[in-house]
Amino acid sequence: MTRTGFDRSLAELKEKLLVMGGKTTEAIHQSVTALATQDLALAQKVVDGDDVIDDLAYEMEEDCLRLIALQQPIAKDLRAVAAAYRMTTDLERIADHGVNIAEIELRIGHEPLIKPLIDIPRMARMVEEMVHTSLTAYVQNDPDLARENCRRDQEVDGLYESLFNELTGFINAGGDSRRAAQALNLLFAARYLERVGDHATNIGERVIFMVTGRRERY
Repeated sequence: MTRTGFDRSLAELKEKLLVMGGKTTEAIHQSVTALATQDLALAQKVVDGDDVIDDLAYEMEEDCLRLIALQQPIAKDLRAVAAAYRMTTDLERIADHGVNIAEIELRIGHEPLIKPLIDIPRMARMVEEMVHTSLTAYVQNDPDLARENCRRDQEVDGLYESLFNELTGFINAGGDSRRAAQALNLLFAARYLERVGDHATNIGERVIFMVTGRRERY
């Protein structure tokens, strides 16, 4: 494969990564929307659509391995392909968390919510933006954007801690098993979103390593 061929293949790989990123953030958005509006049909749509993302992840992994085998890249080129391979795993896990949240809505069903869902959708918007920005940093080879984005995970963690304290209050109050069970489910949903932020941070760290050759942890 010529240098031009490698560059073209890498550009196609980045494009697929952006497509996969769009599908994973859509899964998060739809699952949280389903939870907030108690839309069982939308929750089921997220669950049913996970196979498409899994297939795309498998296809991208094959593309990465094929590119390494044919081109045998070194230095920054190898880091770029390896980063895409690892990012595929992060994105696939983000989609899984979307399914996890959708399944929570399927468990809660139409029972009255113990509280209006404000912070969980807010948290979802934050992590969706983090995923988008981390992938933008990858495509643009921008470690500074990646660093700035990684630091935003502290905001996500802070919001999760606030939700944890509020929802465990419902659980510890006792006296109403339904409220306690729903609070526990909502706590799981918040935890899944916190993990999405962690995966977005992973992607950002891989961008930094890809461009600079140095490992930074956030």
